[in-house]
Amino acid sequence: MDERLLEPAAADGEDADDSGIRPRYLDDFQGQQELKKNLSVFIRAAAARREPLDHVFISGPPGLGKTTLAAIMANELGAEFKVTSAPALDKPKDLAGLLSTIPERAVFFIDEIHRLKPAIEEMLYIAMEDYELDWIIGQGPAARTVRIPVPPFTLVGATTKPGRVSSPLFTRFGIPIRIDYYGPEELNAIVCRSAHILDISITESAAALLARCSRGTPRVANRLLRRMRDFAQVEGDGNISKDVVEGGLKRLKIDLEGLEELDRRILAAIIERYGGGPVGVETLAISVGEGIDALEDFYEPYLIQRGFLQRTPRGRAATSLAYTHLGKKHGDADQSLLF
Repeated sequence: MDERLLEPAAADGEDADDSGIRPRYLDDFQGQQELKKNLSVFIRAAAARREPLDHVFISGPPGLGKTTLAAIMANELGAEFKVTSAPALDKPKDLAGLLSTIPERAVFFIDEIHRLKPAIEEMLYIAMEDYELDWIIGQGPAARTVRIPVPPFTLVGATTKPGRVSSPLFTRFGIPIRIDYYGPEELNAIVCRSAHILDISITESAAALLARCSRGTPRVANRLLRRMRDFAQVEGDGNISKDVVEGGLKRLKIDLEGLEELDRRILAAIIERYGGGPVGVETLAISVGEGIDALEDFYEPYLIQRGFLQRTPRGRAATSLAYTHLGKKHGDADQSLLF
């Protein structure tokens, strides 16, 4: 088995060598304890029966470990790991080519599965249930459908937008998984583990501060750890202390709640330009010069989870906590939410 297949390439927003610090087994995967316990049972049962693991659907915000978890399943099962993304599957023959060449019990990972084209999705239905592909030979009246067998496999579909996955596709997954934001203690353990693997010297207080400012996201925690290493190496003695982290976060314009400059611009725009809201997402995206997808997928989930932003039927609105955090006076602007 090619070991490179078990080390996925760096995802968007990662440094190129971030894949080197990804955990390869469930015991190394930090946090998400209930998820890990259940998944361990399913994997062990499938391995004992020498059957492919049931198809797995993973949802959650970006950077929480969906791709990593899929690779861990392959490692735990001792199976080959193949990776693709829905936008890369342009025609049915692309999917057919991949499925017809995978070995038995392989783990086939499709990222952004909500973006599958209808024709490919329909082909995937039969492959998931019957391990066969419908293929049309010929044209016009002479056309006929041929069923091509494929080896039994495990499909792992990942998405940041589970609501956009069609019901017929979602119901074919036997194991639905939701990955939530990580707590400070879990992120602290991730920072310490990554620092050990990368041979970075970091104090306990510095690791705790990094964990607090990492938006509940391992990818962000690892990214900040690397940037703090740069500051410590060039302008310090190579050791990451709390002072180094505080100075580095200030230079990166990240506050103690993990809010970046654009997060604060979003909240400030709602408060200062639109009286605290509500304001439509399209208008808000234009105001801060950011794409709608970036707002909805990356910035809004954390702001909502931290209690700085709320979605209403009429649009986005800043909360009292947002006013306090930005040092703004809370007037009557958000009283409109009551009517």
